[in-house]
Amino acid sequence: MSTASKEVAASKTETGENFPVASHLIAPQHRGTVLAFYKFARAADDIADSPTLPADEKLARLDLFEETLLGRSDAIASALPLRATLAETGLTPRHALDLLVAFRMDATKLRYETFDELLHYCRYSAAPVGRFVLAAHGEAETTWPANDALCAALQIINHLQDCGKDFREIDRVYIPLDALARHGLTVEALGEARASVPLRIVLRDLALKNAALVTHGSELSPQVKDWRLCLETAIIARLAQKLNGWLITRDPLSETVHLSKTGALFQAVLGLGAGIGGRFGRAAPVRHTSGLA
Repeated sequence: MSTASKEVAASKTETGENFPVASHLIAPQHRGTVLAFYKFARAADDIADSPTLPADEKLARLDLFEETLLGRSDAIASALPLRATLAETGLTPRHALDLLVAFRMDATKLRYETFDELLHYCRYSAAPVGRFVLAAHGEAETTWPANDALCAALQIINHLQDCGKDFREIDRVYIPLDALARHGLTVEALGEARASVPLRIVLRDLALKNAALVTHGSELSPQVKDWRLCLETAIIARLAQKLNGWLITRDPLSETVHLSKTGALFQAVLGLGAGIGGRFGRAAPVRHTSGLA
């Protein structure tokens, strides 16, 4: 997979999400472990997002991912490298199993009633990616609150970026229904070519709420001991800040809210500067409640 400077890369898919899982900044000795996790996640996500498989078939196949990961079956080839990696490193399967919780939700759940319900989804769909990467580097669990905030922020950014596409192509809506209802809207508003004024308010307010998660997540980098991962997380936080800022001011249905390669590179350079500065000026971490317990 490419670096964060190539594009804001995947937490669940190669091009659709915002968490670089195998950047060249990650040390070579950890890259294979992270890629094994990515391969598992990508294959399971393809099942959960299939437009043709019925929900019960999706759940049955996702169960086989779990069975293979835990050594009870060899049915899923894409789960075997992660199983081997976990056995070699002694890492827990917990994070991969948590991802499967989210994929099972995706297989059966098309709507989210509240922002808190969306955060609960992010706890399983996004946070385990960062937690696994941190664990692979031997980082302490005290980094989890900031990690969870950053991962959730990136996931919500992606939901906002692709809110129209998700509705039109797979009838999935991550925009909380209560936020739409407060402005007299239904999910059909997401199918328009351009957001109405009330929908723009809804999306802007969600991005403003997400800004608090971005801010909390930016505290992750100074807490990370591995210097490569410290810089990686600083870049991710910078990209999140830029993208979320766009979502506050732009219409994701009709305007560009994804970074170009050049734009991502520029933000990556700024993130590197912030990471280097943070590494030489570490402050005690600030305690926050992210709502992602």
